[in-house]
Amino acid sequence: MQKINGIGGVFIVAQNPEMLGEWYQKYLGVPLPPASYEDPEWVPKQGPTVFAFMSADSEHFNGSGKTWALNFRVDDLDAMIVQLTDGGIEVKRDPEEYPNGIFASLVDPEGNLVQLWQPK
Repeated sequence: MQKINGIGGVFIVAQNPEMLGEWYQKYLGVPLPPASYEDPEWVPKQGPTVFAFMSADSEHFNGSGKTWALNFRVDDLDAMIVQLTDGGIEVKRDPEEYPNGIFASLVDPEGNLVQLWQPK
């Protein structure tokens, strides 16, 4: 049986795509898509990825009414939190340490949920 071997892209409808792309690049380091097929694309660091389905009333979405959230792996969660708060972004660090690591959450300028995860 053939299986996928990774995520090839994440495509998000945005009210202001240019601004949102620049925000993700500036604050989270997610590069903008290549301008041409000759330009290199983003090659994230290899690591664990979770593809989960959750009920509409899951606490994971904090009652936001959103139907999806992004989870990014980071090497140093505390340093990332400082970087984001220095940029005026509110970040909520989960006080619990889980068997798989530590987490923080924020919302982007269009209200989309973003979770940061430092794997154990």
